[in-house]
Amino acid sequence: MSTRVETPRDEQPDQLPRIVRAMAVIERVGNALPHPFWLFWILVIILGVASAVLSAAGVTVISPGDGEPVTVRNLFSGDGLAMALSGVIDNFAEFPPMATIIVVIMGVAIAEHSGFLAAVMKTGVSRVPASWVVFTVAFAGTAAHVASAAAYIILVPLGGLAFRAVGRSPILGIVVAYTAIASGYDASPIPTPNDAIFAGITTAAAKIIDADAYVSPLSNWFFNIASSVLLAIVITVVTKLVLAKRPDLDPDPDADLTDLGTLELSPRERSAQRLALIALGLALLILVALVLPPASPLRGEGGSLAESPFLDGIAAVVGLLFALCGIVYGARSGSITGPADVPKLMARGVRQMAPVLVLFFAIAQFLAYFEWTRIGDLIAVESARLLDQNNVPVPVIFLMVLILLGVVNVMITSGSAMWSIAAPVLVPMLMLLAVPAETTQALFRIADSGSTAITPMSPYFVMALGFLQQYRKNAGIGTLASYTLPLAVAMTLAWTALFFLWWALGIPLGPGAPVR
Repeated sequence: MSTRVETPRDEQPDQLPRIVRAMAVIERVGNALPHPFWLFWILVIILGVASAVLSAAGVTVISPGDGEPVTVRNLFSGDGLAMALSGVIDNFAEFPPMATIIVVIMGVAIAEHSGFLAAVMKTGVSRVPASWVVFTVAFAGTAAHVASAAAYIILVPLGGLAFRAVGRSPILGIVVAYTAIASGYDASPIPTPNDAIFAGITTAAAKIIDADAYVSPLSNWFFNIASSVLLAIVITVVTKLVLAKRPDLDPDPDADLTDLGTLELSPRERSAQRLALIALGLALLILVALVLPPASPLRGEGGSLAESPFLDGIAAVVGLLFALCGIVYGARSGSITGPADVPKLMARGVRQMAPVLVLFFAIAQFLAYFEWTRIGDLIAVESARLLDQNNVPVPVIFLMVLILLGVVNVMITSGSAMWSIAAPVLVPMLMLLAVPAETTQALFRIADSGSTAITPMSPYFVMALGFLQQYRKNAGIGTLASYTLPLAVAMTLAWTALFFLWWALGIPLGPGAPVR
């Protein structure tokens, strides 16, 4: 797959739209940023300098939790250095998302590497009439996030194949699939590994205000389901009214369309998929039977599901369900030949997570230092006080947060990295304004997804461009961005409107999540 980036022959740099030229500048600036791992250590140094200055100045705020004064502590002091050294292991081991994401990813890895996820995606986009192909590929894009980054590798080329199969432009299929995944990345109707990561980071940030705070991986699930359907509808409408009318949707005359894969499953794969789905259905029925009785041991005090062993262990449940589907599918299809293959597939999933775990090490240290210095308390309390004194309406604050995070997301495309930086400030600040942590996390989901499809800082942007170049050799960054921009803007606006409607109506964002 070619991933070269070049300006199309019919578009000279000075003829490109301003937004595309601006993105080229953003790309150069973003490329100058250090790797997120080093970015967090740079932030540690900045944090240390700021804490030393504020501590020397004796800056103090009143804790909203207990009314006691909170003084900024110097990270570069003897106590700070002792804390940093003694806490290295515990900071990493106790980082909230770490154990959760490993448990989930081991189950997802079995489903992915056995071929089950790819088979489901192929079936999903191949058994629909031509009039439904856009919506199907778009909705599959939001649901594909259970496979994390593999969603791009599996579904983007399948989008081109699906559109070809019904006589439509494969270029359009690639654009629809890529944008649905990228700009709808945090809107999945199925719980994903990201839900566990974000919930862990949000929980850690919420504990700055409430030591007993807990945000479940399912805290935004109801909102995610509605969001995925809405975004698929928006993509369908914009594709029909805008993108489908472009005159440049035909592949190159000499494009090789003969060896780009197939949507068809073999009889054995179809049989394996059927058995895996039956197993999934039976497992869900058993799970419902275990959880449904009010006296179930999986329920919490008084029969509550809000704070229950079931929700506490939901990450393990999700991982086990994916593992079950993968094992049944693999055993029938032949991709799993014996019990020894299962731990090997799980290990492949953990190996794929290695870069994330390395990043988690840096993030965990930064968050521990940030909490210890109490600068987060200072920023949250003072920001909340200023907003409250100036009577800034909560919806306006929401818009400010969305714009801020959306701009940052253009350059820092790692959701976990961006939320690790923003959550310790935004979550406590909004909690002091009576906004639940789950609501702030839902705002982050919108901002983290919207601009992803148009920023060349994302490695998957270049990957999608490579798939596009299979059909149009001279396609460049401007080409792909010009296709994805109308979709990304419309998706962000519609998603934001849904959030405000959801919040205004007081609908719970997920199981056990506060209404407001």
